[in-house]
Amino acid sequence: MAVIGVQAMMLKQIVAEVGPFEAMRRLSDVGFTVTEVSQIPMTAENVAELARAREEFGLTFAALSAGLAPMAGGGDTLGSDFDKIVADARALGSGMLRVAMLPLDALTDREQLIDASRELEDHAKRLRDEGIALCYHNHHVEFATFDGAYLHDIIAEHAPSVGFELDVHWVQRAGLDPVRAIADRAGRVGLVHLKDYRIKNLDPAVLAEITAGGFAAFRNAVVTDAAVGEGNLDWGRIIPAALDAGARYLLVEQEETEGMDILECLRISYRNLAAMGFGDLL
Repeated sequence: MAVIGVQAMMLKQIVAEVGPFEAMRRLSDVGFTVTEVSQIPMTAENVAELARAREEFGLTFAALSAGLAPMAGGGDTLGSDFDKIVADARALGSGMLRVAMLPLDALTDREQLIDASRELEDHAKRLRDEGIALCYHNHHVEFATFDGAYLHDIIAEHAPSVGFELDVHWVQRAGLDPVRAIADRAGRVGLVHLKDYRIKNLDPAVLAEITAGGFAAFRNAVVTDAAVGEGNLDWGRIIPAALDAGARYLLVEQEETEGMDILECLRISYRNLAAMGFGDLL
């Protein structure tokens, strides 16, 4: 049975202020028992705190995160930190690892994309030998095309051992139907990000700024993400599609909160998901 949890990127400010153990305690107080670790520095001290939180709060760590190459925000990479990544996964009882994005240059050229995909495949095979499944997380750019083929499909072809973490918000931004995208990748979808897509009302206070910025400013001013159930995505179709596709973990994610407390955002998502009839997954 799949379980709904939280992308811990949402808690990174709390982690920075009070540490990962207290952040996980506050998450468990909301009601979530599953999380995916991302944008939390995986120092020995933080891993130990996460492990303690796992024991004390009964948390499940759905997946850890790593890069294919060094990233601007830092973090472990499969090329340089493979043994450490495996050790951290074992310490936290996690059987999945996700790569949030390929290096940007790999997304600019078909041959570079194929090379990066084959590198992902090599790492996936090594991780599989360690009992860890590797998944790749999409944004919208993977649904651009090279010679008529989606970048996402090129990755799938050249990295057949790699599963997917489908972020339905970014699929929607790419102009695709999230339900169809999930169904098309059934059997390879290990993780799904539940991030709602909201079109805001125009704020009169920023009309002058929007007018000065032209249409691009207008377009960007009304698009945001939101707590699950507070936007336009059809969760009554998306979540069953994810279950049918074999996803193990569905992870609430919200990057833009417009000043709202992140834990309150999570409470809203939790309440909305339960009200939609998905309480048995929480």
